[in-house]
Amino acid sequence: MKSPRSFITRLILAVTLLIAAFPLGFLLIPGLNSKSKPTQLVVHREMRFSDVLDKLQASGAIRERWQPELIARMVPKFRTIKAGRYTIPPNTSNFGLLWYLRTHPLDEVRVTLPEGIDRRKMARILSRKLDFDSTQFMAATENPRLLAKYGIRASHAEGYLLPGTYDFAWGSSPDEAASFLIRQFKKLYTTERQQRAAALGFNEHSLLTLASIVEAETPLDKEKPTVASVYLHRLRIGMRLQADPTVQYALGGTTRRLYYKDLAIASPYNTYRNKGLPPGPICNPGKASIIAVLNAPQSGYLYFVATGTGGHYFGASLQEHHANVQKYKQARSSNE
Repeated sequence: MKSPRSFITRLILAVTLLIAAFPLGFLLIPGLNSKSKPTQLVVHREMRFSDVLDKLQASGAIRERWQPELIARMVPKFRTIKAGRYTIPPNTSNFGLLWYLRTHPLDEVRVTLPEGIDRRKMARILSRKLDFDSTQFMAATENPRLLAKYGIRASHAEGYLLPGTYDFAWGSSPDEAASFLIRQFKKLYTTERQQRAAALGFNEHSLLTLASIVEAETPLDKEKPTVASVYLHRLRIGMRLQADPTVQYALGGTTRRLYYKDLAIASPYNTYRNKGLPPGPICNPGKASIIAVLNAPQSGYLYFVATGTGGHYFGASLQEHHANVQKYKQARSSNE
C-alpha cells in the first residue's frame, strides 16, 4: 500500500506541472490566440513593437496582445520586426507568430522600370510600389557614401540604375533599392566589357553617357548598334553629336518637338553647341543600348533621321541625309 505522503508528493508535482503548462499552452499551442484564416500585415518603417501588436489585434490576427508581449519580454529580439508586408499563416501559436515575423522572408513586389527613364521617373514608380517617398529615393541616388561605395564619380547615379523587371522586398529602403539597381549594372559591366570600353576610349561614365543618348534616340534594339555607330563616328572625327535628346534633357526633360531656338540653349548638355559627350548620362540606358555602344559596327554613317514609322534612315553624306529628310517629310505629310 502506497503511503499518503507519496500520494501528496505526486499530487503536488502534477499540480505544479499543470500550473507551468498552462501559460506555456497559451504561448505555444497553435490557434489559441489567432485566426483560422491567413491575415495580411503591413509594417512600416519606424513602427514600434506595440504598434505592430495594435495592428495585429485590430485585424483580428490575434485576440489578446498580452501573450506575444510576454514572449517578447522574455526574448527581446522578437521586438524587432523589419518593415514589410507579411501574410500571417492561420492558426499560429503566439511563439510561432513572433518567430514568423522575425525570420520569414518579406513579401516581394514585382516592379518594372522601363529602359530610358530618368531617376525621377524611377523614383515615382518605386514610391508607388514600395514603402518610401520618391524624394527619399532621389536623395539616396545622391548619397555621397553610396556613390563612393560603387565608385561613381558623379553627383548622382543617373545612368547607373539599370532598368528591368525586378522583385523587391516591399519594405526595401531607398538606399537598398538604389544599391540594388546599381549592382545590376555592375553585374552587367563584366571585366570583358570593361576592356572593350577601354579599347574604345571610354570609362564607365562616358560609356553610360553615350548609351543613354542611344537609348533616348530609339526604342528599337535592332537599330541601336547603327545609331551608336553614328555617334562613335562623329566622336572620332571631332564632329558635334547634335543629339536632340541632350537638348531635351537641358530643357528639363521635355519630350516636345524642338525648335531652332532650343538648339541655342546655353548648357553643357547641348551637343549642338558643345563638342564631345555631355557631362553625364541623360537617362538610365538598358542592356541593349550599353551593348550596342560596345559592339557597334563601323558603318560609315554620320547622319540619321526618323522614318516617320518608328525607325530611322541612315546616311553617310549630307546629300544622303537631305534625301532621307525629304523621305521623312513625305511620310509625315501623307499621315496628316
